[in-house]
Amino acid sequence: MEDFKNYSKEDYIKLYDRSLDELIDIAHNITLHNFNNEVEACSIISAKTGECPENCKYCSQSIHNHAKIECTPLLDVSLVSKAAKSARENGASRFCIVTSGRRPTDSDFEKIIEMIKEVKKIDGLHCCASLGLLTEQQVKRIKEAGVERYNHNINTSKNYHDKVCTTHTFQDRVNTAKLVKKYGIENCTGVIIGMGESREDRVDMALSLRELDPKTVPINFLNPIKGTQFEDYLDKIDENEILKTICIFRIILPNALLRYAGGRTTRLSEENQQLGIRAGINSLLVGNYLTTLGSNHIKDKKMLEDMNLKMV
Repeated sequence: MEDFKNYSKEDYIKLYDRSLDELIDIAHNITLHNFNNEVEACSIISAKTGECPENCKYCSQSIHNHAKIECTPLLDVSLVSKAAKSARENGASRFCIVTSGRRPTDSDFEKIIEMIKEVKKIDGLHCCASLGLLTEQQVKRIKEAGVERYNHNINTSKNYHDKVCTTHTFQDRVNTAKLVKKYGIENCTGVIIGMGESREDRVDMALSLRELDPKTVPINFLNPIKGTQFEDYLDKIDENEILKTICIFRIILPNALLRYAGGRTTRLSEENQQLGIRAGINSLLVGNYLTTLGSNHIKDKKMLEDMNLKMV
């Protein structure tokens, strides 16, 4: 097997010049070497939707955009618990509580702690959270309540970040990932591709993630939403480029769970979704996303079974 550990950034960028078939074979062999035939399934709930003060150009929940979504205050604890039980029945082993906004208010945070404790009680279900730029004290509290993994994506490269968002910095995101890891919570830290970034930016993303050493790397594909500043960005990346990027992420991050996240059912054909799994995707976001429809868990199970893989 080719040794990629000592590659320079320029070497990784040059991998894009190789054929897709060659890259998939390389990435597939790396995955076989480091993992078994299990694919992790995670489900999420938007526990608070919309009215976010951050100006992320891709996001339908930002007050700086004009997407037509239904904004909702923080859900009742009972509704989140019910959704978590349903996710477990549908095969998910992880359930992530997601809220919009920079960080929760004090009153919302106390209610979120109750949600975490309820999810933690469900047999066979691991509790995750995605709550924004938390303080150190808040990180301690969610750890004590039962959060095992925290999602906070870097989204894009350090160089491209200001083209996507200016109300917080790339370093703010990195610092949050480091903070949760400090308190023994696993990092679920990923990216969004297809926002107009270059191949160099995508390699920079993967290299930044390698420094953070996340347990899971969600790979989102921009699903341009009407009313956002990126609503016309559908043609910024094609399926071939998406698959090559998955391969290169697997090469740079051989030990991370690479997760299909938002956009995979709209930006990839069923055949290419399977190629992405062959190339190294070994975690799935199942069910709906935050403000858009997602995958059918029965269909996902069947796809994995056809590939001799097991959803866990």
